[in-house]
Amino acid sequence: MARNNFSYEKRQRELEKKRKAEEKAKRKLEAKNAPTEGEAVQPDGDADGVEEGAAEGEARSPAAAPSSLA
Repeated sequence: MARNNFSYEKRQRELEKKRKAEEKAKRKLEAKNAPTEGEAVQPDGDADGVEEGAAEGEARSPAAAPSSLA
């Protein structure tokens, strides 16, 4: 009697699940990064992403940690 190649079939199912999960993650990432219909891409025309008040090369300091954590 012929035997099933269970290991091969199982591996193929696992690969298919992995491929589907990657596609789903890619779709979710694209949906997250894509602008919505009512949202403007760059309403102020500032394409470089730097705030107007920040000087070039000026490093931003992180917010101070609460004293209870120090």
